[in-house]
Amino acid sequence: MAILSSLLWTPALGALLLVPVSAKRMGLIRAISNLAALCAFLLACGLLAGFDAGNSTMQFSEFFPLNPKLGSAYALGIDGLSLPMLVLATLLTSIALLASLSVTDGAKGYHICILLLEFGMLGVFMAQDWALFYIFWEVTLIPLFFLIDRWGGKRRHAASLNFVLYTMGGSVFMLLSLLAVSQYDLEHQGSLMVSMGQVAQNMPKTEQVLVLLGFLLGFGVKMPIFPLHGWLPLAHVEAPSPISILLSGILLKMGAYGLLRTVVMLPVAAQMLQPVLVFLALFGMIYGGLLAWRQRDLKAMVAYSSLSHMGVVLLGIASLNQTGFTGAILQMSAHGLIAGALFLLVGLLYERTHTRNIQDYSSLVQVMPRFAAFTTLTLLAAMGLPGSVGFIAELHTLIGGFQQWGGLMVFFSLSILISAAYAMRTIGLLFTGPVKPQMRHIADLKPVELMASGVLVTAIVFFGLIPAPLIELSTSTVGRMLRVIGERLP
Repeated sequence: MAILSSLLWTPALGALLLVPVSAKRMGLIRAISNLAALCAFLLACGLLAGFDAGNSTMQFSEFFPLNPKLGSAYALGIDGLSLPMLVLATLLTSIALLASLSVTDGAKGYHICILLLEFGMLGVFMAQDWALFYIFWEVTLIPLFFLIDRWGGKRRHAASLNFVLYTMGGSVFMLLSLLAVSQYDLEHQGSLMVSMGQVAQNMPKTEQVLVLLGFLLGFGVKMPIFPLHGWLPLAHVEAPSPISILLSGILLKMGAYGLLRTVVMLPVAAQMLQPVLVFLALFGMIYGGLLAWRQRDLKAMVAYSSLSHMGVVLLGIASLNQTGFTGAILQMSAHGLIAGALFLLVGLLYERTHTRNIQDYSSLVQVMPRFAAFTTLTLLAAMGLPGSVGFIAELHTLIGGFQQWGGLMVFFSLSILISAAYAMRTIGLLFTGPVKPQMRHIADLKPVELMASGVLVTAIVFFGLIPAPLIELSTSTVGRMLRVIGERLP
């Protein structure tokens, strides 16, 4: 079996192996789940080792026709845009499973759902056929619904229903756009993702704009883009912390990934909608930052900060230039690491104290020095401190935006100041002041927890100090995407 199929079906095989295992055998359930996730991560690392960063075409491609009349195929492939997301998805899934040791009620179903969720996420990033892409997109909805509804907090039922309604509503518009493009394709050549890109340029401009708006609604719900973010705070707060790691670290990137692909497919419409996209990006960055600033719940703060940080991705996409696209892709990776680390650390703190109210804490640095060090570094990275991967991503996006819009980037700078304000406020409330009596005997990070959070924080700092490998990974792909856009623009 080819390596992409091996990677794709490894978590599905792990979920299948869990089915006959007795629900009482907790150790075996965790062992199989962690082994499947680790194998997927090692396969993703193998892809990384064998990937030719100088080659802009799809690599490790697999193609098997499914329905020749429709033109759909089992078509897999990766490039510099999808590979970082694959590595990030497998890494965060392994870390989410390591952070799930406290889950004992219904652990078998929980681990099966996580592996199926990983299967869907990997499929989205590898699919080179729009029909296959849409199937995997919908596959992620089912396990995530059960993970929130079954293992979430007090308002988990409302959160899961909210998530499903928003996502399915957006998927309807995405499906309509796919059908609208496919009707122009009379003779499919190869996979739908390739042929639709060629066919879309033959559409009238008005229809291209309508199709891109449909994609924007579908992918914008998942990113999320203001004002399609209504599901985000409730889902993040009520979901178990390991699921919040995946939700923020990977699921949000699926929307940005899809939007990047469609912007390349419909560059004329993207150019016409540039003012709308830049407004939504800048407004979302400021709006999300202000809401994060006023939150007392730590998970809600991180959730709203995700709205602000994904606005950076949208701004990079809207710039339609090399630096902006590079910044968007870097921000997708940076936010995955930073948000994943924050949700992991907040979840570990909640397990010990059973409160997420930031005002219940003080001077944790005296009680939990390792936790304090990792949390401080991650919060500083979230505000774009030089030396962190967040700074590299935001700098590229800022330069790309300035090349396109000039002085309008003052609003970008304002959002950075707001993110610095809530990051420093959180550090001050968590780690300064007198130690409260109820917080004197909290255990610091255990070895497994230290390893999980240490991997993410190390990656945040490493790629902040040595960003070249991460940038070079997508340079050729970004160049190819911009060449395609240049050819299709009048």
